[in-house]
Amino acid sequence: VLQISITRGLFTCCKVTATLKRSKRLLAKTLNLTMSTQAAKDHTEGHKIPLLVDDHTVTTVRESKILVILRGLPGSGKTSLAKEIEQKFKDNSRLISADNHNIKPTIRPSDEGEYSKMDEELNTCCERREANLVILDDTHHDQERLNGLFDLANKYHFTVLILEPKTPWRLDCGQLKDRNHWKLSLEELKNLRPTLEKELVPLYFGWFVMKRDEDTLRKTSHDFLEQLSNFKPFRKRLQEYGYEDKHKLDLLKYFGKTPNILHCTTKYCDYGKVAGSEEYAKMEAVKKGYSKAYILHITALFVTPRTAGARVELTEEQLTLWPQDAEKEVMPKDTFPKGSRAHITLGTAADVQDVQTGIDLLEFIKLQQSGGEKEDLGEICGGKIYYYENGMWMLNLSRKIEVKTIFSGYYGKAGVTAPQRGGKKALLPTCEIM
Repeated sequence: VLQISITRGLFTCCKVTATLKRSKRLLAKTLNLTMSTQAAKDHTEGHKIPLLVDDHTVTTVRESKILVILRGLPGSGKTSLAKEIEQKFKDNSRLISADNHNIKPTIRPSDEGEYSKMDEELNTCCERREANLVILDDTHHDQERLNGLFDLANKYHFTVLILEPKTPWRLDCGQLKDRNHWKLSLEELKNLRPTLEKELVPLYFGWFVMKRDEDTLRKTSHDFLEQLSNFKPFRKRLQEYGYEDKHKLDLLKYFGKTPNILHCTTKYCDYGKVAGSEEYAKMEAVKKGYSKAYILHITALFVTPRTAGARVELTEEQLTLWPQDAEKEVMPKDTFPKGSRAHITLGTAADVQDVQTGIDLLEFIKLQQSGGEKEDLGEICGGKIYYYENGMWMLNLSRKIEVKTIFSGYYGKAGVTAPQRGGKKALLPTCEIM
């Protein structure tokens, strides 16, 4: 009897011990989830991601085409952040997660086709315009993989935002080992970390014009170029564009090379190769402004034998994102007010780079500063048209054009342009100044 009692007691003790162990594991898992959720909340409230907390940005994003790419190690809080963004924009967003496709984070995919279903879902979503805001939840540590996503964003005309969780343990592999649901080892996490430690620097930073305002600005630009092409004083000076007076110059075709997404560049970085670009990317104003919506004010349209552009007037807040040396970079011997080079390239002549547009704008400002002669040739297209010299024409608008933008970076290939447009189908019947 005594032996049976002892045996039963030991059995009961083992059961209690096992139950306590299971309870401990469950509690740890619950605490881990709670901490991860709280960390995501702390991230959005403490760091104030404009995409989530700024009312003007939220409104602008709802009517934009945005591809959010989340980067970070497994267990760092990406999924919590992704779900929070999805919930904020639940009426017009789509969350596509590598976890849902059972894709385990590795240095290089073991199966080249493991992303095929996820990519098919992403491509279909963009092609069919199923959502204005597409959120990709993956580690995004592989540059080749990222390049493919940037190409897709260009193809479907999406502005890219790259966001990372700012949880205290985001790079702490010791903590991440216990937090990631893939049960990755400490060594596996350490192998993934180097590519995610370094900040991803774009080709350039800038304000990207939202689709609706971009379409309006393109049409306004096209109408201006057509009217200028037919403007008698302009046709008398066609030799400055390499044409004889008797020929009509179609400026729409002449400036047929236009950016894929209209934008106002703040800092050209060349993916971090340009001196000072990494320092710019780490500026507090840049970090706070990233993903935030801004309204840019266009005061003039201008044309030279090389470029067609729009002059942008920056506010005090916007000037905090403008590099101190932006004007000196291209004209080191001259002095200009900060922000003078701010512009949107509308088109360039063949073999002319977009950077020339800002240089041409500074040439106009130099002439204005020196009191250089300009010829007032009356009004066209909602403003006063002036001729300066050497084929330089500027239309000072009677009302500023306002365009909604998102401050971000362009991470894709250099030299991507929009399909050439021309002919009357692309034009407004009259020039609209919004």
